[in-house]
Amino acid sequence: MELVELKFQIAESKAEGRPSFNPKILLKLYFYGYLNGIRSSRRLEKEAIRNVELHWLLGRLQPNYHTIADFRKDNPVALKNTFRLFVAFLKDLDLIGGSVVAIDGTKFRASNSKKHTYNQKKIERHLAYIEEKTRQYLKELDQNDAAEQSPEKVSDIGEKMERLKTARIKYETLEKQLTETIEPQISTTDADARALLIHGQVVEVSYNQQAAVDAKHKLVVATHTINRNDRNALTDIAQQALDATGSDAMTILVDKGYHNGKQLQNCQKVGIETIVSVPELVNTNRTGTQPDYLVDKFHYDPVQDTYTCPQGELLKTKGTWHQKKRELNVGYQFKKYRSPACRSCPVRDQCTGRQDGSREIERSEYAEAVEANAQNYRAGKALYRKRQEINEHIFGTIKRQWGYNHTNLLGFRESQWRNGPGDDGLQPEKVIEYPEI
Repeated sequence: MELVELKFQIAESKAEGRPSFNPKILLKLYFYGYLNGIRSSRRLEKEAIRNVELHWLLGRLQPNYHTIADFRKDNPVALKNTFRLFVAFLKDLDLIGGSVVAIDGTKFRASNSKKHTYNQKKIERHLAYIEEKTRQYLKELDQNDAAEQSPEKVSDIGEKMERLKTARIKYETLEKQLTETIEPQISTTDADARALLIHGQVVEVSYNQQAAVDAKHKLVVATHTINRNDRNALTDIAQQALDATGSDAMTILVDKGYHNGKQLQNCQKVGIETIVSVPELVNTNRTGTQPDYLVDKFHYDPVQDTYTCPQGELLKTKGTWHQKKRELNVGYQFKKYRSPACRSCPVRDQCTGRQDGSREIERSEYAEAVEANAQNYRAGKALYRKRQEINEHIFGTIKRQWGYNHTNLLGFRESQWRNGPGDDGLQPEKVIEYPEI
């Protein structure tokens, strides 16, 4: 492999002292560690000293743990490029089809405990506790003054109040940092890690590792790490899979956790056919809309831009776009559709729970992409059923067989570029290099 082209840092030898290690040596050690379940740089240093296989592989060279750790820390882009090169190698051997890819994600614990992750509620709870303890200590001081008790006890209470004062400054500072960002959480050890739902009610401070797996031989073709849930993750990992395989078109199989109109539209625009499981429509108001009158029972006419209800009445729109906000300032536009016939409709008690008896349909700007995906899903159910066998086994191998359930590095590495590939050969926009899993 041409390490310079892959962007590995090649150290310049100085006139004095020993020459630096060739990156090829450290890359061999890096791969050997992963193949044998050894990720710790200190353990790799020991293995290089005592392991006969590594004596042969490294030519009896013995890098210390700091050199090993720095190699991994200083070359995240190069290591990612190496993975892309390997995918291209597999493609040349016809081991990757590039036509059908299954995508899923799993959570890996970050180097940040729940104790050191804060949201507004948690900060308010700590500040309330500090306020209560401060009042308690002030009351004790007043009682001591009245009873003229020992100065040692007064000094002890004074020290406790100083600690509370320091803690108050800490939490007020965290609260200020939280309000200055759009993030709902703040982590003090690993600033980019977030408390994510693992399963059921279990929450861990984690990263969400996305993986795209090719259907032909179930080989991983792209990975992408985020610190949020799957809902807004589809575009990035699907685009990386398309680029990595060099395909002009691709079909992706994804579970319902990724169902998002904007993400579906982004994929479809670049030639990626989506087969994303469609969430079931659920009516939470038992006295309101009944199953026969849910929105999927209304027929949309794209030419007239109208809906026809199950009773045959037309619902029209004024054409005004409304804005709906979601988390982190992410939202979408939609139009409203109504009919005056609702007032005299004989089944309006089954169609709507609104007090005025009117029914209102909202159509998102991404409705066409959602409908196209729904059609793909209905037509491709046999293919979709293969999703789990294509990609879910890899997470079992990584976590249970290899024991890799946490990240080693901290934070995201961000770089800006665009209008074309950057120096590292990546594709346009904003590139984020992520913690190694």
